[in-house]
Formats: sequence, C-alpha cells, structure tokens
Amino acid sequence: MNLNATMFAQAIVFGIFVWFTMKFVWPPLAKVLDERAQKIAEGLAASEKAKIELTLANKRVEEELGKSRNESASRLADAERRAQQIIEEAKQRATEESAKIRAAAEAEAEQQVYKAREQLREQVALLAVQGAEQILRREVNASVHADLLARLKAEL
Repeated sequence: MNLNATMFAQAIVFGIFVWFTMKFVWPPLAKVLDERAQKIAEGLAASEKAKIELTLANKRVEEELGKSRNESASRLADAERRAQQIIEEAKQRATEESAKIRAAAEAEAEQQVYKAREQLREQVALLAVQGAEQILRREVNASVHADLLARLKAEL
C-alpha cells in the first residue's frame, strides 16, 4: 500500500472518529459536566446562603440573650426592691407591735401600781386603826368610823 493512501485512510477514519465523538459522545459528557458544574454552583450558593443565615441566626441569638439578660436583671432588681419593701413593712409592723406591747405593759404596770397603792392604803389604814385602838385601849368600830377611815385613805 501506499503511504499516502494509508495516511489518507487514517485521516478519514480519524475524521469519522472525531465526527462520531462530537455527535454522540461529547454532548452527554458536556451535559454531565455542565450538570456537575451547576450542582457545584448551587452547592456554593447554598453554602453562602447558609453562612448568611447562620450569621443572622447568631445575631438573633445574641439579641435574644441580651434581652433575656436585661429581663433577668430587671426581675432581679424587682425582686430586690420587693424584698426591701417586705423588710421595711416587717420592721414597721414590728415597731407598731412593740409600741402596742409597751403600751399594754405600761397600762398593766400602772394598774399594778394602783392596786399596790390601794392595798398599801388599806394596810396603813388598818395599822392606823390598830395603833389608835391600842392608844385608846379600846376597840374602834370600823363600820362606825368608815367615813373617817375613807378620808384617812384618801389622804395617804
């Protein structure tokens, strides 16, 4: 065979091979590569979108944490104010109660002093009558001299 004819036949076979490859093999490969490139682009876009959403979610979480911290600080301050108020009310009630107890004790002490004075007056009057009886050497009738004894009690 001739070198030119072999080269020419190989060129024709190569041309047919290139045409067959371009017509039947290359389009499915290009399609698969395009689909793969599209999937990768979609994945990158989804990744960027997820990063943005994550950033926004982190911001929302920080805002919510800040709000909850402020709210808890506010509640704690309210609780402390309420505790102070309760303590002040308890102190006031205790002061009022102690004043009532003191007044009752003073009133009771005055009554006891009054009773003691009355008993002392009666004893002094009795002693005075006994002393007068001994001085006069006769018995003094207490019922007869009740007016005199009452005046004597009042003077004591």
